[in-house]
Amino acid sequence: MVDRVDVTPEAAQVLRRLRAMHGPLMFHQSGGCCDGSAPMCYPAGEFRTGGQDVRLAELDVDGVDEPIAFWMSASQYAYWSHTHLTVDVVPGRGSGFSLEAPEGVRFLIRSRLLTDDEVTALADSPVHVGGSD
Repeated sequence: MVDRVDVTPEAAQVLRRLRAMHGPLMFHQSGGCCDGSAPMCYPAGEFRTGGQDVRLAELDVDGVDEPIAFWMSASQYAYWSHTHLTVDVVPGRGSGFSLEAPEGVRFLIRSRLLTDDEVTALADSPVHVGGSD
């Protein structure tokens, strides 16, 4: 099975802590502006997604009871549709809007181009377009 988004073990560790403190989680990949271009972590449903957002993945993280939805805007996805994304975490202060900010770390995205085989495999797994469900 080919995934569009993965999580590093270090990011998974932070997500387990955040889940214990805040309940179910979600990500929305910020497209820039004041937050930079970073994956923003919120309590599930706190960031309202709409018809111009796509859900790229439901991340299964060991030790987290439910999948973590990963969203981005459709216009940004048009640029990133050919990439595999990995959520990672590094020391430092990120955005005050993302749940990890008080932890002294920030999430970031590492990306690579999808291989031809991955593109073919993902053709049968379209992204979910539309708001939160």
